[in-house]
Amino acid sequence: MTQFVYLFERFPSFGQTFCYREVAELARQGIAPPIFSIRNPKDEPPQEWDQRIVKRVHYLPEERELLNDVRRTSKKGKLTAESIAAIDEWGRRTDFLRLYQAVYIGLRLQEMGIPHVHAHFAGMAARTAFWIHKFFPITFSFTAHANDIFTPRDFEIGLDKLVGAARVIVTETDYAARFLRERFPDRADRVHRVYNGLNLAEFTRADFSSAPSLVVAVGRLIAKKGFADLIRACGLLAERRRAFQCEIIGQGPLEHELRAQIDDSGLQDRVELSGAKPQREVRQRLAAASVFILPSVIDPEGGMDNLPTVIMEAMATGLPVISTTTGGIPEMVVQRETGFLVSPGDATALADAIEKLISDAVLAQKMGRVGYERAQKLFSIERNVRELCTLINAGTGD
Repeated sequence: MTQFVYLFERFPSFGQTFCYREVAELARQGIAPPIFSIRNPKDEPPQEWDQRIVKRVHYLPEERELLNDVRRTSKKGKLTAESIAAIDEWGRRTDFLRLYQAVYIGLRLQEMGIPHVHAHFAGMAARTAFWIHKFFPITFSFTAHANDIFTPRDFEIGLDKLVGAARVIVTETDYAARFLRERFPDRADRVHRVYNGLNLAEFTRADFSSAPSLVVAVGRLIAKKGFADLIRACGLLAERRRAFQCEIIGQGPLEHELRAQIDDSGLQDRVELSGAKPQREVRQRLAAASVFILPSVIDPEGGMDNLPTVIMEAMATGLPVISTTTGGIPEMVVQRETGFLVSPGDATALADAIEKLISDAVLAQKMGRVGYERAQKLFSIERNVRELCTLINAGTGD
């Protein structure tokens, strides 16, 4: 019998391919927990999703239907006095839907005989799992990622309550695990680091044949990705008369601002914002590149990257990586071995690192090989998902 279910805010999601990969790898290993998704990502770009997995997703009803369902259930006497009192007391306060979602899911888990919920992100899904645990004899765990722990939003059921109630807390890097253990020392023994994983066989090795050198970056066009610094670095390289092309793959709210920066810098023929692409095309662009760059910074609200999946993907392709010392990135990128790390926001250092690698193909390929070997060692999804499943199942017991 499956001992746990997955709970996501939205699944599958274009911006959270690591979640999909985790579920798909469990399925490959013969483990198929039910999947609940609070929201239906109907507007997501097309992806290579396995329809057998998508068909397993139970999408929660919209607000009106959800409230009516819970009210009907209450009239039938299926809710405990505690859950009815909590819903009445909470009223229409912020996040009130989490209580109704908890009742909706919890009743179905009881019917299935499943005693545990695992949520992704210390956000909406984890808060719903918190209430499931309050209303039913069902435990929960969650995987925390980046902004959900570094700059959590201010909800009454905050990160402190989630950590206090969860049986297991998983996060992606040693950096984040230390952060949580230091902040919540009474729960330090419940915090575990499990790296995200990749199906390494999906990635084609880069052949470094592009001329001029192709520099690729991938990520949402948001402040913490630091793409404005990359464009500034490209301007410096153009002033130094270096031959290169730069492609930034992704979409986001800063697109207009970044395009204006490219135009103002006269880099229209050097730097391309190519929009979001399916994973297959991202892998193709990485394989065509000579260098991968992710110039992560800490944004004005304190948000930052933790373990950017795209860095793992670049290493699995055999590319040297240039990034910054932000979050858990130094756990992936080893300075002067698999690439270069620079201080966040330092466009000159970024340009210097790019110049070194596009000017020295032997060095670039050597760093790429070492990075590839490191990816094989750390980021095997088969091994990492097995470790995660062991932790989750351990959390279902007393």
